[in-house]
Amino acid sequence: MKTNHIAAWLLAIALAGCKGDFLSVVPETALSSATFFIKEADFQQAVNGAYVPLRQMFNERAWVLEEMHSDNTYYGRNTLYGAVDPTENVADFAVPTANGVTANDNVLVQYRLNYQIIARTNQILTTIDAVNFAAESKNNLKGQAYFLRAFAYFDLVRLFGKVPLHLTPVTGREDAALPLATTDQLYAQVEKDATEASKLLLNKAKQEAGRATSGAAKTLLANLYITQKKWAQAEALLKDVITNDGYSLMPDYNNAFAFTATNKNNAESVFEVQYMEGSAGYNGNQIYRFIPSPITADEIRPITGTSNAQPTSQESNNIPTPDLIAAYEVGDKRKDISIGYVTLSQSLRENKTYPYIKKYARTHSLHNNTGQNWPVYRYAEVLLFMAEALNEQAKTADAAVYLNQVRTRAGLAATTANSQTAMREAIFKERRVELAFENKRWFDLTRTGRVKEIIGAYGARVKANPQDYYFPKGAVPPPNAFTVLDDYYGLPAVESALTPNF
Repeated sequence: MKTNHIAAWLLAIALAGCKGDFLSVVPETALSSATFFIKEADFQQAVNGAYVPLRQMFNERAWVLEEMHSDNTYYGRNTLYGAVDPTENVADFAVPTANGVTANDNVLVQYRLNYQIIARTNQILTTIDAVNFAAESKNNLKGQAYFLRAFAYFDLVRLFGKVPLHLTPVTGREDAALPLATTDQLYAQVEKDATEASKLLLNKAKQEAGRATSGAAKTLLANLYITQKKWAQAEALLKDVITNDGYSLMPDYNNAFAFTATNKNNAESVFEVQYMEGSAGYNGNQIYRFIPSPITADEIRPITGTSNAQPTSQESNNIPTPDLIAAYEVGDKRKDISIGYVTLSQSLRENKTYPYIKKYARTHSLHNNTGQNWPVYRYAEVLLFMAEALNEQAKTADAAVYLNQVRTRAGLAATTANSQTAMREAIFKERRVELAFENKRWFDLTRTGRVKEIIGAYGARVKANPQDYYFPKGAVPPPNAFTVLDDYYGLPAVESALTPNF
């Protein structure tokens, strides 16, 4: 993705309307939809701006709501901080919710970032056809906008179930507060947008690195179909991606993920969020949000490799659970690539050794400033999607072919699953370890209807043995931990105050 992203004021443009009345005078020195969207370069800049919210989303919030809100990761409680914070509430399945809304800040920010993408893509899609420029470029820009809008609504519908469906720019307070669309209505819009994107976008070989491709759109659409249990439709799309879109597994699992300045958008990458180390403002800092704490400079230096290593003292988030660690089979190469260990001399725990997410701990130059991209869709997941789609159509032997490609790369023997039920469980378990820490686990639990079964048992283990889950001696989860086992989050309370429809 190019780094000349449009500034934050693009959202204001996206929310500003204009009328066709020739008596309306448009100030030529002020930015508006009438003065900005007039040439190809404007739309290129606007599409760049539509990607921008993804950077904050995946750096700060998606992993809280979609990974730590599962049995894959937990938080390391620092009792010196006192009150439980909103992130801990998510990890504890104790998000305070009443009348379908919640004040949790993680929910609010993720919701708003998705609607920033929607607002920006709506403005693009409602104005681009009125401007004359090369069809190939126009189609590619439209395809990216459709993909990003589909992506945002897919995230929203999986998180909340029902949200307002905005498809045109908001021009005033009257059309800002729309009724909640149903889950089926939102699914239908995601399908429509992703389908259109798959037709308009370039494939990976021709597309500029970092931008959405036709393969990414087809993978998103297949993900939707799998969520809806439309197995045959998913199979057809995935076969197209596997056969025609030029992706392949990286031979080494470690190289499936970006380094801070290299290996980005590699052969396995279907879509990833772009970051750039440095002072331009495009950097991330995920590993610093995930690293166990309090950690000294000497303890963090081998993990980050920076020249100015600094200690951190904070609540520790996204710590791999003992449950996930135990899920790796003996000899699985992915385990040591994905999970490392660090001993914290200042920890209040008796066992001062913690696991951490090693796959995102890439050497970089400066403290708290990283540049590795975040993987959203990888070819390994395409293969696992295909295995699932085939198995659910009773094509279990065919499903094994795709599952075993992933297992072989991990250094494991072929699956022994030989029935549909056994294969279903094998694929479910394989997704857990292959895609660990990539924000997949929560959605896997919800779409398979296993939240209460799996999280109920996980919560019982945490409460029975809190020291195994990174609590200092004597500290325990709050009384309301693991009491909110709903498939969807409540809608943001702040937003509910602005609409009568929540």
